[in-house]
Amino acid sequence: MTDAPVAATQKGFLGFVERAGNKLPDPVFLFFYLILILIGISVACALLGVSAIHPTQTAEDGTPVIISAASLLSPENLQRLWVDMPKTFTHFHPLGYVLVVMLGAGVAERSGMFASGMRAAVRGAPTAFLTPVVALIAMLSNHASDAGYVVLIPLAGILYAVAGRHPIAGIAAAFAGVSGGFSANITPGQLDALLFGITQQAVDNSGLVEGLQVNIAGNWFFITALLVIYLPIIWFVTDRIIEPRLGKWTPTEEQARDFGNEDKPLDAGQRKGLGRAGLASLAVIALWVFMTVGPGTPLIQEDACAADAMAAGECSVHARLAPLYQSLVAAFFLLFLFAGWAYGAAAGSIKNHRDLVAMMAEAMKDMGYYLVLAFAAAHFVAMFGWSNLGLIGAVHGAGAIESSGLPLPVVLGLIVLFTGFLNLFIGSASAKWALLAPVLVPMLMLLGISPEGATAAYRVGDGATNIITPLMVYFPLILIFAQRWQKGFGLGSLTALMLPYSVWLLISGIALTVAWFYLGVDLGPGAPVAYSLPEIATP
Repeated sequence: MTDAPVAATQKGFLGFVERAGNKLPDPVFLFFYLILILIGISVACALLGVSAIHPTQTAEDGTPVIISAASLLSPENLQRLWVDMPKTFTHFHPLGYVLVVMLGAGVAERSGMFASGMRAAVRGAPTAFLTPVVALIAMLSNHASDAGYVVLIPLAGILYAVAGRHPIAGIAAAFAGVSGGFSANITPGQLDALLFGITQQAVDNSGLVEGLQVNIAGNWFFITALLVIYLPIIWFVTDRIIEPRLGKWTPTEEQARDFGNEDKPLDAGQRKGLGRAGLASLAVIALWVFMTVGPGTPLIQEDACAADAMAAGECSVHARLAPLYQSLVAAFFLLFLFAGWAYGAAAGSIKNHRDLVAMMAEAMKDMGYYLVLAFAAAHFVAMFGWSNLGLIGAVHGAGAIESSGLPLPVVLGLIVLFTGFLNLFIGSASAKWALLAPVLVPMLMLLGISPEGATAAYRVGDGATNIITPLMVYFPLILIFAQRWQKGFGLGSLTALMLPYSVWLLISGIALTVAWFYLGVDLGPGAPVAYSLPEIATP
């Protein structure tokens, strides 16, 4: 049914993207190939004496510290590779962050809580506000891992059909929210754990500062602003551009028969489960508030600053709240775990503690591929640090940008565009950030942009082009959903359908990133958008 449309995509730019992307190896092998290339480059740079002046360190006699490229085939680095291999893997920051959050999120997803919550939110939406409700729930569903794709997107098509609107417009709006608005949300989640784990690794490997910690909430304010901006854009593009182009939809007899009964209301157990999940969520939030302001304040670091610094008003509130920020990974684990458990117990999907453990185990099974990818990425990132090429490249890159005279907001905008272009070929958010972070994070730090600022710019570009590349892992699934309503709907049709969303999300995301830098507002709790290295280095 799709042979002709697929063949049509072999022409033009989209055909080039499809052909080029299909020739790329699996991300796991991509990292191994890059490691081989990195070894060769490190040997050549060491032989050529490539170096840079360390921007924040001086020797005891006041002379500059020179950073020289180190060969990865040197005895020291070969010994480190083989002896420290278990440590290199297990100390990879994103690994612990993601596994902990997914232990809880796996229960919330497998118990049915995420799916029921999305159905309840979308199903009761008034027809006039169907698009913004679908888009909002779609962006929030990113905490639900795959559930947004496999539950909400087909459900949106059905809801639009029931409302007498074109079902493919509903699929487009949901797809734009779930995938185009991949980073937009009202709270941090597993994506933040993944990205900031890689950011922390890049900071540690850079050697620019000692003890600088980023946290899972480092983009909280920014991703909330993204949601606020993306919501009216998806609404406008769907109702004013996409749906008029699709025209009036008239169901066939077969469609009316097949899809007429799929918009089923929640049963009593599911409704009760959502209520219990809400109470469990409030209990976890209350526990964290108590540990922050209650007796003993275990999540406040009272001795973070010396007494004289506190008296002089020089003690940062963020320094005292550091334990709270760093505990948020555990907070989201418990939030998802207890909310999912409460839902499952009421809805009947969790009958005893064995079911709960089984769901957590299944969640870890689904992380098997990620573990393999993390092993390869961990060694690439570590070896990049051992070679000193990341910091050398960052120093020279920062110098080139400064000499070019480009304003920093323009630099951030170009990074967003570059990330969006790279996303057409490499769909994995973690793989791309593991490739880019070792250079981008220290380079932007040298230019006065925080690690959280670098992460924010990256994630804008990463989401905006998800919806127009056939290499996105769920692209074929969305195609199947659309073909249920319109036979012969092909890859080119879907890409053309989603292109207006991608363009407007990219433009608005760049505008927000640039404006945020000019305003200088924190990106999240304890996460400024810009600061200088001396401020970072000060204890």
